[in-house]
Amino acid sequence: MDKTLLKGLAVLEAVAEKTGKPRTIEELARQLQLTRSTVHRTLQTLAHAGYLAQEGSGSYYTTMKLFEIGASQLQRFDVRRFAQPVMQALQEDTGENVHLSVLEAFSVIYIDKIESEQAVRSFTAIGARAPAYAVATGKAMLAHQPEGYVERHAVDMKAHTPLTVHTLEGLREILRAVRRDGYATNQGEWREGVGGCAVPVFDSNGRVIASLGVSGPLTRLSRERLQELGPIVRRRGEELSAAIGYRPPAAG
Repeated sequence: MDKTLLKGLAVLEAVAEKTGKPRTIEELARQLQLTRSTVHRTLQTLAHAGYLAQEGSGSYYTTMKLFEIGASQLQRFDVRRFAQPVMQALQEDTGENVHLSVLEAFSVIYIDKIESEQAVRSFTAIGARAPAYAVATGKAMLAHQPEGYVERHAVDMKAHTPLTVHTLEGLREILRAVRRDGYATNQGEWREGVGGCAVPVFDSNGRVIASLGVSGPLTRLSRERLQELGPIVRRRGEELSAAIGYRPPAAG
């Protein structure tokens, strides 16, 4: 890991200690055995990024941004507990693999799954990554990110199969359809012969924290079958979001 990043993390951790007291540059320099100039530079960088704020006396304290990040991470792990019964029901609904994913930058990470009992099925490993723009769970989450998110991350798009949409404009068009339909699909865009259907999972603040989806071989998941599965997966996704505390905005 980069030494500058390590120093930054050490300073942030020191300021965030449980004492709750703002910390001066001198205190932090002594504790971390760093030069005053190094600590000062790091504090300025962290303050500019919104993680720290400065008192009139010159001491530094952590902002709510750290709390927000921590709360978001806790919800991402908590979602697995709420998801299990919904995932089981979705597997019974569809007979396909069911998986739960989270978004990290422009990748999805699979955090839980239930295997299909079909003789021929797709394979997804917990902890594995996939390009968000090429899989249904990723597209379901990308469609609900803040403005500019996709543009910031869409610098490494490439074709993984002949069917991968790997241009920014093409992806924008897909995400518009996801928002319109309420679910995303993948038809051999990440792995040839493998498709899927997925929906976003919202937390109590209306933020997307995960995606719930099914996957299987395209010999079963034809375009028509994916269209049939869309409303089924969407209903289970709404059920999971409601269990976490999400309440959709009132119509009108």
